[in-house]
Amino acid sequence: RLVSDWSSDVCSSDLVAPASAKTPFDGTWDVAVVTHTGRCESSTHYQLTVQDGKVFGPGDISGHVTNDGYVRVSISGSYANGQLDGRSGSGRWNAASTGAPCSGNWKATRQ
Repeated sequence: RLVSDWSSDVCSSDLVAPASAKTPFDGTWDVAVVTHTGRCESSTHYQLTVQDGKVFGPGDISGHVTNDGYVRVSISGSYANGQLDGRSGSGRWNAASTGAPCSGNWKATRQ
């Protein structure tokens, strides 16, 4: 549930805004989520965007990717974490905090 670009602006007083802190993992990611335990949806896909290391997507999704690719994301009370590496990544998720004892894994591919 995981994951684009930022441009700097020039102020009217000709001052340049700080340069973007673009991270190596900024961009669009297709994320496949699979449930292994519990009665949650068996599988789903999300298209997420990483911009400046922050994760954005549909609904109540928020998260962060570090410069070395560690991912931590919250989706409506469910949590996922894992590792991105170049053009792919994977990790685990769980929804225990939502009262639904579900868990599984996810795999991501950079678009």
